[in-house]
Amino acid sequence: MVNVMDLPEEEFIYPGTRACAGCGMALIYRIALKALGAKTIVTVPASCLTVLHGMQGFCSTKISVYHTPFATTGASASGILASLEDQDLADEVNVLAFAGDGGTTDIGIQALSGAAERGTNFIYACYDNEAYMNTGVQRSGSTPLGVQTTTTPEGKDVNKKNMPKILEAHGIPYVATANAAYPLDLFEKFKRAKDISGTKYFHILSPCPPGWGYEPKDTMMIGRLANETGFWPLYEVINGKFEISKPSKKYLDQSKRKPIKAYLEAQKRFRSIDEKIVHFYEEYISKMWNEIKGRVENQ
Repeated sequence: MVNVMDLPEEEFIYPGTRACAGCGMALIYRIALKALGAKTIVTVPASCLTVLHGMQGFCSTKISVYHTPFATTGASASGILASLEDQDLADEVNVLAFAGDGGTTDIGIQALSGAAERGTNFIYACYDNEAYMNTGVQRSGSTPLGVQTTTTPEGKDVNKKNMPKILEAHGIPYVATANAAYPLDLFEKFKRAKDISGTKYFHILSPCPPGWGYEPKDTMMIGRLANETGFWPLYEVINGKFEISKPSKKYLDQSKRKPIKAYLEAQKRFRSIDEKIVHFYEEYISKMWNEIKGRVENQ
C-alpha cells in the first residue's frame, strides 16, 4: 500500500490552469501523471480536460497531448500506439486516453470498444462527472437517476450505465474503479496498470462543484460520501479476478455504510428527488453490494 511519501515530487501540470475551483478531474489527472511519469503521451477528446489544457497554441502540461474529435479517443490512442510500435518505442512510452463520461459512455464508446476487442496496449481513463459539464450540464449515459440537468430539468428517469462491467465483458486484463477523493488508491492502481499488457480501463468518480451543486471546498467530502454510502465501490478486476479495494472493504458490512440520503442531500442536482427515488438507491446499492460480496467470496 502506498503512502503520501511514495508520490513523486515532480508535477506534470503547470499551476494556474482553467479548471474550475474544486475540480475533481484536475486532481485525478495530476495523480495519474505522477504515476505514469514523463514518458507518457495523452490523447483527449472534447471535454473539461481540453479546458484545463488551455487555448490553442498553449498547453498546461509538461507532456505531449493530442486533442482528438469527440468520438475518436480509442482510435486516436490506437494510432499513437501504432506509431510508437513502428519506431520501436512502444515499450518506453505510456499511451493514455483520458476522457469524460460523455466521450466514453456515449459518443466514444464504439472506438473504445473496438480498441478493447483488439486488446490494444494503452490505458483508458474515464473521469466520470456524470454529465456533459463542459457544454452546459446536459445528461449523459452516466448521469444517475433523479439528477436534474439542463436536458432533464425534472430529473433523469433512468439510471446510469455500468461502464466498468461493459469493459469487463470485453475480456480485457485490467478494469478498475477509482475516486478523486482517494488519490493514493488512484496512484497505486495507475502504477499497477502501467505494467500490464493490453487494454486497461479506469472508471473514476470526478465530483464537479458547478454541475453537482456544492461548494468547491467540499469536493473531497462529496467523493468520500460516495464511497462511505456504498454508491461508488472501489475495486479492481485483474485478469478476471475481482478484488475489492481497501477504502471500500469495510462496506461489505452493510451496517458500516452511511445512509445514501447523506450523499444525495449534499448536492443540489438531486433536489427534486422523492422518497421513491431514495428507496430505489437503497435497493440499488444493496443489490450491487450483494453481487460484490458474492464475487469476493467466490474467488
